[in-house]
Amino acid sequence: MHFTKDHEWVRLDGDVATVGISKHAADQLGDVVFVETPEAGKTVSKGDSFAVVESVKAASDVYAPVSGEVIEGNDALAGAPETVNADPEGEGWFAKIKVSDASATDGLMDRAAYDAYVAGL
Repeated sequence: MHFTKDHEWVRLDGDVATVGISKHAADQLGDVVFVETPEAGKTVSKGDSFAVVESVKAASDVYAPVSGEVIEGNDALAGAPETVNADPEGEGWFAKIKVSDASATDGLMDRAAYDAYVAGL
């Protein structure tokens, strides 16, 4: 699992990246009440906003940590947005992206580096 400074995570399985927001981000948002995930077929570039998460505190864009084509959005979140709070780094994933670049996670942080980054905030 790799992380961005914007608190997204990505888990690569071959050329498919599963993407979501970190536990830290979910904790900071508070109770999530709405999630808009991307539709299959959408092309995203690393750094682009590709999803939206709304909580009782704020609405936030979610940025693509990798470039590629969305092959699946987590439609279950529309009916159960609280899944993002309950399991942000598991069932609360936002999208699966077929990555267009094998070096997709270059420059992203591993868990230890991300934990150190969050501790310094």
